[in-house]
Amino acid sequence: MTPRRGAMAVWLLALGGALALTGCAATPAKPSTAGDTRIVVVRHAEKAALPATDPPLTGAGHARARALRDALRPLAPSAAYATVFARTRQTAAPTAAALGLQVDVYDAAPVDLARRLLASHHGDTVLVVGHSNTVPAIVSALCRCEVGPINESRYGDRFDVTVASDGRATLVHGDF
Repeated sequence: MTPRRGAMAVWLLALGGALALTGCAATPAKPSTAGDTRIVVVRHAEKAALPATDPPLTGAGHARARALRDALRPLAPSAAYATVFARTRQTAAPTAAALGLQVDVYDAAPVDLARRLLASHHGDTVLVVGHSNTVPAIVSALCRCEVGPINESRYGDRFDVTVASDGRATLVHGDF
């Protein structure tokens, strides 16, 4: 190996090490790029059958709400939103309580909610809890993409919409 090649190899190793350390230190609790807004939209957790008009969460639903809290804690949401119904407020409550937040009630008009969230929470992470018939429309309004329906018997869908400062949105769909 020539001295020049040896110096280049040492430089590349040093650069690689610095980048590796930077990657570890730069793993943020909030969205990765300054100015990005992350909206985490979930359907409420498992609900009881009664009362039919406004059922609370079941034991499994409360466990799922705590699992959501644990999953979102590293993201440090700055706000939590839910509809007026007990099941959505109870799903958001553990996350809000862990972060010292109140659960704000929203009207389920998806486009208006999306505008409000993006205007009011620029650069933040926000939790939104909705229903099987509202979550797809909320996510679609946020990402400007098509989101399929959620089966009424399915709980645990998590939609992370990240909107960059230039307005481009990305969607990651998983479970919580």
